[in-house]
Amino acid sequence: MESLSPNLDASATIFIIDDSYYNLDFLSIILTEFGYNVIAEINSETAFNKIKLFHPDLIILDIIMPKIDGFELCKMLNSEPNTKDIPIIFMTAISDIDQKVKGLNLGAVDYITKPFQKEEILARIQVHLRIRQLNLELEKQKQQLEQRVEARTAELSQTLENLKQTQLQLVQSEKISLLGQLVAGVAHEVNNPIGFIATNLYHAQNYVDDLVNLVHLYQQQFSEPGEAIDNQIESMDLEHVLKDLPKLVYSMKLGTDSVREIMQSLRTFSRRDGNTKKAVDIHEGLETTLMILQHRFKPQPHRPAIQVIKKYGKLPLIECYSGQLNQVFMNLLANAIDALEDSLMGRDKESKNLQIHICTSLEQERIIIQIADNGMGIPESKQSQIFNPFFTTKPEGKGTGLGLSICQQIITEQHGGSLECVSSPGKGTEFLISLPL
Repeated sequence: MESLSPNLDASATIFIIDDSYYNLDFLSIILTEFGYNVIAEINSETAFNKIKLFHPDLIILDIIMPKIDGFELCKMLNSEPNTKDIPIIFMTAISDIDQKVKGLNLGAVDYITKPFQKEEILARIQVHLRIRQLNLELEKQKQQLEQRVEARTAELSQTLENLKQTQLQLVQSEKISLLGQLVAGVAHEVNNPIGFIATNLYHAQNYVDDLVNLVHLYQQQFSEPGEAIDNQIESMDLEHVLKDLPKLVYSMKLGTDSVREIMQSLRTFSRRDGNTKKAVDIHEGLETTLMILQHRFKPQPHRPAIQVIKKYGKLPLIECYSGQLNQVFMNLLANAIDALEDSLMGRDKESKNLQIHICTSLEQERIIIQIADNGMGIPESKQSQIFNPFFTTKPEGKGTGLGLSICQQIITEQHGGSLECVSSPGKGTEFLISLPL
């Protein structure tokens, strides 16, 4: 009676190999009556392939057989991953201890001796089937435990990743909060005197205009005011004063207006985003960031000026967290400046034309922002790591390695967009921001 199923919940399958038909029939009848599924085979060569096909629960194997004996077949079965765990019971009429030891060393689990004793055969088979069942259950539990360990490890890894992201968010929030507090304090201290000066300049402008008109009227009415006044007019260069004084007051007014614009830009840049997105003009954020960084674009003792080339497309307002996007613009532009300065090391500083290109466009319901420099670029070996937290290509003490990681988080997680880096060593680096409308 044959069965293809090795399921231990039903009757176990036992494979018998012996070159004696009498032994095969005798064992088959005993085991079948006891409820086992039996597969009998007289040819040891054929038996090897059948065992791999049927995968029985236990093998009863005669030692002395033609062509391939029991020892050789046992070695062959133990070398196969699919059959090496099937328990093998040798049967033999030989009582030589060395032969039994050899068989056990080859992987057999037991011996039964000819002539057979029915009760002994059944008892030994039951024991080893039970051991096999326990081993299978143990293996199953082991696999389940490994799966739970893997799941727990994955869960802990995700928790660690979430913790890193939370740390990045806290760092970002703290930076924005501190910057906002600083700007608010500075703005309060600066706005009061600037407001006072601006108000007085308005009146001073009127007073200067009145005085200049009065002097011109005196000159018309009194063409010869006397020697003392003529000497004073000549020494103070009255004509120059009358022309320059209005210009002086006007330039002071421009200065106070510029200070006010800078303070407004700082407040705009550092303002905290609420819980909801607001419709803003992307170009306003870029211009604000450029104004704050304008001192870094000017010529320095160690390098020429950096040229900012802007190519703005026509963009609609976009719902976003403007404060966070300003942080992204600041970080990318500051990195571009650093990259340009680093590209001058060991080179003729005057021969390098330092440029930063900023382009914006609207493509298929997405706003595209490109910020590129013509520096040395990023080495290919490091390009895959630049968005990793705490990874930096800058010298120690010059960067934390958090900037680009925070930028990617702001763009991808907070705005559902993408941030990509395209860099060619020796030719420059471009960061490409894509934001959905």
